[in-house]
Amino acid sequence: MPKMITSAPASVPKFKTEVSIKDLAQIPVIKETNESDEQIMERLRQRFSILDDMTRAVKAGDIRAMIVSGPPGVGKSYNVEEVLSKHDVFANVANDQKLKKYEVVKGAMSPLGLYMKLHEYKDKKSIVVFDDCDSVLLDDLSLNILKAALDTGKKRMIHWNTDSRALREEQIDKSFEFRGGAIFITNIKFDHVRSKKLRDHLEALESRCHYLDLTIDTEREKMLRIKQMITDGMLNRYAFGKEEVDELYEFVYNNASRMRELSLRMMLKVADLKRSFGAKYQDYARATCMKG
Repeated sequence: MPKMITSAPASVPKFKTEVSIKDLAQIPVIKETNESDEQIMERLRQRFSILDDMTRAVKAGDIRAMIVSGPPGVGKSYNVEEVLSKHDVFANVANDQKLKKYEVVKGAMSPLGLYMKLHEYKDKKSIVVFDDCDSVLLDDLSLNILKAALDTGKKRMIHWNTDSRALREEQIDKSFEFRGGAIFITNIKFDHVRSKKLRDHLEALESRCHYLDLTIDTEREKMLRIKQMITDGMLNRYAFGKEEVDELYEFVYNNASRMRELSLRMMLKVADLKRSFGAKYQDYARATCMKG
């Protein structure tokens, strides 16, 4: 198989993106289901169990890359980091970041920054986790770098063929073999993106990764995910009684359509208010957690 070469244009001082944030607009998900609440909760439990197993497989080097898609605040990042951190106990105990075999990258990232980050975690069983780092999905050059890094060939070579002061200062080669793994955590449902231009971008990446949709799209599914996590002990740290926990869940459930975000984070925010303000928590929640 011929080597894939990823090159930066020699005369372009600033990278431009062919697609923009507005292209992330998605087609609404419409679901008709006869599933009971128990069946939905079991489906979600299975999906998150698969997420844990797939993360372990990426860590072991058995799988090169995975894309995890789901709404914000349902536990995607938590599950991935929980699995990876257990494998990096030695680095955490030694408090030595050089021993750490993974890093979670958030926010914007340039193509050159991507190249350097992949070089840092190029070794086998090392992982770069892109957590809502959608800039790498929107830029042509970044996408080409990722395509080379996750290619299906035996040897995955990445090349940077323009002069770079940053690479010289960090003593990073202009080409290297990437043997690590990658996990992309995103709120984007790839098959529901409106922009054909962006869909073409995403399909090129998806073809090189395992794609896991957590199938949490409706208010009902989000509330059942919250209920599931409460059942698993999410609110145990608050030392609330069962009646208090039931009251909290009922309050969020009854106001689900008004919440600024229906998520595990929102449930914890309301719990924080109850711990701080007691019986007045609902007034504070209406003022700070709800729309209008």
